[in-house]
Amino acid sequence: MGMTRAAYWDGEAASYDRSTAFFEKRLFAEARAWIADRVEGNTLEVGSGTGANLPYYASRATDVTLADVSGEMLAAASARARDLGVTPRTLHGDGAHLDLPDDAFDTMICTFIMCCVEDERAVLRELARVLKPGGRLLMADHVESSTRLGRSVQWVLDVFTPKKAAEHHRRRPILLLPEAGLRVTETTASRWRLVERVAATKPETPGTAATDPAA
Repeated sequence: MGMTRAAYWDGEAASYDRSTAFFEKRLFAEARAWIADRVEGNTLEVGSGTGANLPYYASRATDVTLADVSGEMLAAASARARDLGVTPRTLHGDGAHLDLPDDAFDTMICTFIMCCVEDERAVLRELARVLKPGGRLLMADHVESSTRLGRSVQWVLDVFTPKKAAEHHRRRPILLLPEAGLRVTETTASRWRLVERVAATKPETPGTAATDPAA
């Protein structure tokens, strides 16, 4: 049997921050700050990784719950939270099957994980389920580029990235949010749309029309 996704990320936890440092400074940090500016209330971060978002938003949330499929990543994020003076709740599990009640969180954060989940639609439906009506989902991810050259490079990466990493470089989760019952309220992207940032809300009135995010 091949290595599971959880086992792969367990093995990456100790070196992850070092291996992503180049992209952290040039692409990820700006997106994390954008998301943090919109955090409020009871907050769940799904796919917390090593907790790279925490220094940006921990002081803005009334309390924090961290979820990740990797126990080693979750331990690293929990340690980082404690260093920031935050004692988070933790949930070890898949983002598509959260052991949490409906309508539980004011804010949900999901950054740089939709590219590597097995079923992005299932994850988005689950995020919508546990988000309070009127609550906000904040996302950032590397997505399908807006340029032909960028898409060509991403295609090559999809072919040669190890399957155990489960990376998909040409996904674009924003296009699936209306299907999950979420309404896009704000979006922006880096140059060539290498990283896209999205804010969406769960309508307080069921069936409220969602904004078409395609651009």
